[in-house]
Amino acid sequence: MSAASKLAVPLAATEILASLAQHRVLSTPQVGTVHFPGRSPRWVQMVLARLAAADPPLAAFVPSLGAPGAPRRLWYVTEAGARAALDAGLIEAMPRLLDAEAASGGLQAHTLSVNDAAICFLQSARERGDECGPLAWRHEVPHRLGPGRRTGMLFADAVLTYLRLTETEVVVEQRFLELDRATLSVDRLAAELGRYGRLLRAEGKRGESLWCSQYPSFPPVVCVLAGATRATLSRRLDAAVAILRDAPDFADSPDLSVRFCLAADLAERGPFAPIFTDARDPEAPVDWLVAEEDRV
Repeated sequence: MSAASKLAVPLAATEILASLAQHRVLSTPQVGTVHFPGRSPRWVQMVLARLAAADPPLAAFVPSLGAPGAPRRLWYVTEAGARAALDAGLIEAMPRLLDAEAASGGLQAHTLSVNDAAICFLQSARERGDECGPLAWRHEVPHRLGPGRRTGMLFADAVLTYLRLTETEVVVEQRFLELDRATLSVDRLAAELGRYGRLLRAEGKRGESLWCSQYPSFPPVVCVLAGATRATLSRRLDAAVAILRDAPDFADSPDLSVRFCLAADLAERGPFAPIFTDARDPEAPVDWLVAEEDRV
């Protein structure tokens, strides 16, 4: 009998373990939003405590490094928990496992912010009857920028997949999700976003577009700004757009779509509200969707 099968809620347990395995660290409120909407915080705490108390432990936690009032516990999967999720068929391969030191490391705030942004799309899908589940985003997705090793790699903070259900069809929306916590200089941020233009133009030895092996169409880029006051982030957004528009990688890739938003707006209003600034037409706010004629 596996460790997960001994739990009183095995299906819910393995789904949580799969989320922890794929998303590295999740706060208690994030687990509740993703897996137990409508349940009390106490219920979520009890389920997570049961995972940690299993023999062997399926999940573990570290204290949050956030400001006062932030969630106190951040959860990550153990080897036994990841194995349980793998055995249940909820993840495709064993993840790179974190220990307490890694879960408490410097990337903690960034990872949590990426998960916060993706969860906003999950919540909108739930409200609209679309599909964007607990495993709908993947972190640190690698992409080759050329046929050889020396051409470099681009690592997307996350790639999000969202299925919009219309009356006549299912539309698959994918996005490169970049999360900026105001730690990079603005010009560095613009340069990082401009590299998606290099990915869009990257070709293999036979002249094929390299991104085609991973995506049916080239995903637009969504950049979410967090980690500072609203006034600071608004100025940062305007500066990033101005610098990006002059960047050669962006200018040489007219089919590349980059849209910016503030994390607070995404959390409060959701991705279908006109909260985004399109780098190619920054005057009028738009939602996250890109017109069909603009897709690559």
